[in-house]
Amino acid sequence: MEARQRGAPAAAAASRALWGHEHLPLLARARSKDSVEYILQALWRTRRTGLDAADRAVVRDILQISTDSELDPLLVCLRILIRRCVHENIAKDDVAKLFPEEVLPELKRLLTLLLQKFQPEWRQDASKDQASAHNSGTTKRNLSTNQDVSEQPAIAELHGVTSSANASSESGMKEGKLLLAKDSLDKMLQDIYPTMGQVSNVGNANGHGEAARST
Repeated sequence: MEARQRGAPAAAAASRALWGHEHLPLLARARSKDSVEYILQALWRTRRTGLDAADRAVVRDILQISTDSELDPLLVCLRILIRRCVHENIAKDDVAKLFPEEVLPELKRLLTLLLQKFQPEWRQDASKDQASAHNSGTTKRNLSTNQDVSEQPAIAELHGVTSSANASSESGMKEGKLLLAKDSLDKMLQDIYPTMGQVSNVGNANGHGEAARST
């Protein structure tokens, strides 16, 4: 309890630093609304990969920031807002409620307007991402199951055996194994006896030939 009470002020201080007076306010260094818009669009465009070195250099130049260590906490704030705006059930008129109370009013108004502007487009992109991921998964499953035509009967048979094994009891499984062993034995005998008969016939023919020559 005491540790939790001690941790609460520290968490509140960190939140104020992140959103209120240290990191997010760096966005106010942008020279124009278009510059802030560019940053938001760049973050959305690189939502799956992160900003590369060139993008980071551009953003640092816009915000007059010299190091990535200064830039990263700001990017975290913006990505949190973008993610919540797109993926949570937030109506356009409720976007302003996404911001913690520490956010400066002028930044809140600017970001609210821009997030409202891009929310429909970003949600469409997110839907396309989900559809693409679903289709990719379906394609992979199809590639793994669409074998060569010559393999399909064996696959069907294997599936049939697997289904039967899953549906049968332990005694049924034992009986199936015995039947399989019997079938294998019968086949072996069928393969062996014709061969033995052929050998016998060949021997008889040779015997008759030798008898004929001897007479």
